[in-house]
Amino acid sequence: MILRDATEHELAFIREIRLHAYEEHAQKIPADHWNVLKKSILSDADLQPGIERIVAVIDGEIVGSVALFSPDIKAYEGLLEDELDYPELRMLAISSKARGKGVATALINECISRAKEKGFPAMGLHTADFMEDAIKLYEYLGFERLPQFDFEPTNDGIIVKAFRISL
Repeated sequence: MILRDATEHELAFIREIRLHAYEEHAQKIPADHWNVLKKSILSDADLQPGIERIVAVIDGEIVGSVALFSPDIKAYEGLLEDELDYPELRMLAISSKARGKGVATALINECISRAKEKGFPAMGLHTADFMEDAIKLYEYLGFERLPQFDFEPTNDGIIVKAFRISL
């Protein structure tokens, strides 16, 4: 497996991987929530300066991706009362054929390494209960809950939960 920065011409393909990876959750949540999530994962929000787009490649094919947002970027503007002072891992997506091969763990660890290299004391992420496997993985890797940074984006009872790992 090779981990590297995504090139600009790969971004459309990365968004398709994201869409397919997240679509499995569409039936678990209200349609309005899915539409907000879908808009977010297909948006060009990850094109801003200060965002690292990282891909995992196996046998020449991109099988996963993640975005690492600098704390300078207001990733959850209007949703969090306090701004975060550490980078946030966002939009982790693994193709269905690469699941169970350590791709997610490798991408998360790459984000952790990059955050450490920049001298940050922590790295965070947000996810929801309907992403059960992701939460299990984050907790296994040592991420801790930070309920004070949770938010409810669509007033439908689905809480987007904050996690952080100390570096």
